[in-house]
Amino acid sequence: MPEPVETYNPDGVDYGWVMQVTFVTTILIGAPIVALIAVVSGVPLPTWASRVSFAVRVGAIVWFVTAICVFLYARRRQTD
Repeated sequence: MPEPVETYNPDGVDYGWVMQVTFVTTILIGAPIVALIAVVSGVPLPTWASRVSFAVRVGAIVWFVTAICVFLYARRRQTD
């Protein structure tokens, strides 16, 4: 029987998995962190434009840190 097309065996770190886990983790954990930082920081956010700008700036940092952590986890698990 032929092997199904959706089977994938990456050499090294599976970057698709890393990006999927980064996306889900950032939404589940990062979004509440951004909201908490917005409330606790005391930065005035009177308009929607300022709120969006704040969320994008802080969210980018959260996304980057999450991606690095997930990549390092995947690389460590791959070498085990």
